[in-house]
Amino acid sequence: MKTKLTLTIKKEIVEKAKRKAASQGISLSRLIEDVFEKDDTSLQTSESQLAAKRLLKRLEEMQATQAPQESDKEALTRYLREKYG
Repeated sequence: MKTKLTLTIKKEIVEKAKRKAASQGISLSRLIEDVFEKDDTSLQTSESQLAAKRLLKRLEEMQATQAPQESDKEALTRYLREKYG
């Protein structure tokens, strides 16, 4: 069930919150809901920590790549042979 809430907040904070919500493609109401639906520890998370979490999530979603068949030393040796004969 949803209910209305009236808050008194500095105008510049409201504008900043609206911009943040718009940048994420969600409403201001949804932004506030998201903040309080998460664990309490997320309230203390810095912007850089959130960015790191997003990056980690993207990396986890990526497909794994195969390791090269040769070591760096072997690749360098092969390259030098090809370049200088």
